Amino acid sequence: MDQINHTGLISGFNNLKQLEMAVAAAQKMTGSATMSMDPEAIQNAEKTLQDAKAIYQTAGDTGVDQDFLSNQNELLLQCEHQLNEAKQ
Repeated sequence: MDQINHTGLISGFNNLKQLEMAVAAAQKMTGSATMSMDPEAIQNAEKTLQDAKAIYQTAGDTGVDQDFLSNQNELLLQCEHQLNEAKQ
């Protein structure tokens, strides 16, 4: 099984599925945080986004579907933009 470096957890998912799930979690956390505008929720969403970016970096090393990776990166950039707008 794969070990997730940033948490030490072991997962049965491959790198692409881990990335897909991490991006989905970042999107949900970002949406929730920006709707509530709770500072703690925004911090948690930023942490989730950073975790997803770390997984994205490792998934890119596998030389897989570039369209998939590009789409996931675009979603992460949208989350980052949304959080930046909420903090202003």
